[in-house]
Amino acid sequence: MDRQIPHPTPPDITVRCAVVTVSDTRTIETDKSGQLLQEMLGSTGHSITAYQIIKDEKLEVVKQLQHLCQREDIDAVILNGGTGIAPRDTTYDAIENLLEKTLPGFGELFRWLSYQEIGSRAIASRAVAGTYQGKLVFSLPGSSNAVRLGMEKLILPELVHLRRQLRGN
Repeated sequence: MDRQIPHPTPPDITVRCAVVTVSDTRTIETDKSGQLLQEMLGSTGHSITAYQIIKDEKLEVVKQLQHLCQREDIDAVILNGGTGIAPRDTTYDAIENLLEKTLPGFGELFRWLSYQEIGSRAIASRAVAGTYQGKLVFSLPGSSNAVRLGMEKLILPELVHLRRQLRGN
């Protein structure tokens, strides 16, 4: 499909990103999704200014997001993990009320794209995006397939454009 982009994205703009994996079990060595996020961001010219693995605890997610969004060297925070409906999945619950502006299309499109890959199980995803304290915030499921899908189809194509909109330039 050849689509016309209404506002072409200028080349050579680097978005400074924080990557946060929300998991009770992953370590730096086993965090394939966090590693994938860093690789995909780096290979497209963006920088990783922070990388963390935090426990799937609502207050910890809130505290880390608040801390990261106060940093001047971060434009976007990309979280992975904790977006389902299991009792230990708290990421969505932690950030939904923090977001100042939401991007409903992100979750809607993510679930639609997921449905094409995994069928009706996509309804359990609570992927969400928006803004908080002048930063972009994206929250993806923790599977590597979900991370790759969200990054390739939604985040990477729009990251620079959304950052420019948020800054007003």
